[in-house]
Amino acid sequence: MIQRIQTIFLFLASGAAFGLFGLPFASTASNVPGSTLFADALYSITDHPALLGLFCAAGGLALISIFMFRNRKSQMLVGRIAIIANILGLVLAIILFMQDKETLGSAEPNDGLGLYLPLVFLVFSLLAQRNIQKDDKLVSSMDRLR
Repeated sequence: MIQRIQTIFLFLASGAAFGLFGLPFASTASNVPGSTLFADALYSITDHPALLGLFCAAGGLALISIFMFRNRKSQMLVGRIAIIANILGLVLAIILFMQDKETLGSAEPNDGLGLYLPLVFLVFSLLAQRNIQKDDKLVSSMDRLR
């Protein structure tokens, strides 16, 4: 059913993924001319198309998963794919930052709130997966009683 607790967790997870559009991963005090990520002083998901695709896919799949409540197995599969997309996006964001760190020079990057949103996504997605599994066990145990 759509009014279950996993619906709230999936909605919060998709909100965390789409929140990356407004919150940067990191920022610097001024523009860094030689940098590909900090040319505008902000490192966000719009700086690389793969980041944009992975985090949009993760948020979109979490949102789609809400409406798959009639088929819990496929809902769990779509949720797992969303978690994998989010982890790949986070790893890619870290790799891109490490590659661009040499061009920063004396500019010190400050952590942004967007750096923690993929972790929030993971927490809410894993909570949703756990509750979907509980529902599946409950329904299968009720079927045995019939």
